[in-house]
Amino acid sequence: MRNKTILITGGTGSLGQHIVKMILKNKPRKVIVYSRNEYFQVEMSREYPKPTPVRFFIGDIRDISRLEMALMGVDIVIHCAALKHVDVAEYNPFEAVKTNVIGTQNVIEAAINQGVDKVLSISSDKAVDPGNLYGATKLCADKLIESACSYAGKNGTKFATIRFGNFWGSSGSVVPYFEKLRNDNARHLPITAYEMTRFFIQPDDAVLRIFEALELMKGGEIFCPKMTSMKIKDVAEKVAPNMKTKEVGIRKGEKLHEKMLTSAEIPMTYVHKNFYIVCPNGGNGKKVSPNFVYSSDMGYK
Repeated sequence: MRNKTILITGGTGSLGQHIVKMILKNKPRKVIVYSRNEYFQVEMSREYPKPTPVRFFIGDIRDISRLEMALMGVDIVIHCAALKHVDVAEYNPFEAVKTNVIGTQNVIEAAINQGVDKVLSISSDKAVDPGNLYGATKLCADKLIESACSYAGKNGTKFATIRFGNFWGSSGSVVPYFEKLRNDNARHLPITAYEMTRFFIQPDDAVLRIFEALELMKGGEIFCPKMTSMKIKDVAEKVAPNMKTKEVGIRKGEKLHEKMLTSAEIPMTYVHKNFYIVCPNGGNGKKVSPNFVYSSDMGYK
């Protein structure tokens, strides 16, 4: 990161803000926050008065000409921008496609055209065997990133994906929702299903894995960090240990458990200290066993 220019799409989101704070510790040349939300940019800019190297660029990943302008002179792109809520994507399906799929293709083309060195795309466990539209769009985005290296050529832009579960405490996670209900003295916390499990990672740990993946990537990989998995009812207990809970039922498109790897990816997956890495073009080290399953109901740490 030292002396590099890094652009973060969706940089005003919870993860994007953590990335910016931790990048600045590595003395970059410039950090560009690219997002379409003016209010969030104004609020965030107050934390970084000049002469800090943080710059704010209003733009939408749906707009390729704006992206190309923003990517001039950029070394690294961390692609966080997406429509992320399952319910929103189900109700506005083509809006999710335009942002998560077409927007990702725009990032790919703009990065190649501007000679960016590396692009790391942030994905989700919901891209694995998707049961909802959001997951399907993220699967499409993963496939686009995987194939992008062949468009860029041997010495062109390198592309890879890092796939996460839930960021503990982020604006889109269940944790702040439970905290709000606790603070509002609600009668109970609604639990979708008592046996439901999900992967969780602390935002700072997620950013460290992003930085590590940027160092390790050669092009085409999917990095799956080793994460903790928890039952949602245990999350509720951790957030509000004295509150009652009520099982309310699984919503449309939800799964009881999430996986980080598809069965088709297992034969290409290698074990690393902090990751399971899918390497379609071949990797180094030890492969996972043929019957390996990385699922949230397995109690991983």
